[in-house]
Amino acid sequence: QVQLVESGGGLVQAGGSLRLSCAASGRTFDIAAVGWFQQAPGKERVLVVAMRWGGTSRYYADSVKGRFIISRDNAKNTVYLQMDSLKPEDTAVYYCAASRSYSVISRTDFDYWGQGTQVTVSS
Repeated sequence: QVQLVESGGGLVQAGGSLRLSCAASGRTFDIAAVGWFQQAPGKERVLVVAMRWGGTSRYYADSVKGRFIISRDNAKNTVYLQMDSLKPEDTAVYYCAASRSYSVISRTDFDYWGQGTQVTVSS
């Protein structure tokens, strides 16, 4: 089993930045890909960024392309989400997720989930 713990959320003004962290523990050798999901109140949880753990492949949803960057530190078993130029519409709970598969495009492709961290962007 893999455990994921997110941190770094908070309240920021529009145009500001946040860096989310996701620390993995347990059977981290099972992780092939990682990603971040966004879920606003009453909305569907959607994948916004993803990457292979040991490669360079990246996925960015159109809504965050050019503003968000996903990265990881294999030695620390940690994945990061750098969020710049934040907009009020980015307000949501952000969930870190990991997959045993290298191919990840939806919720069903992920096997492990964090508890979520709240990001609120004010205008």
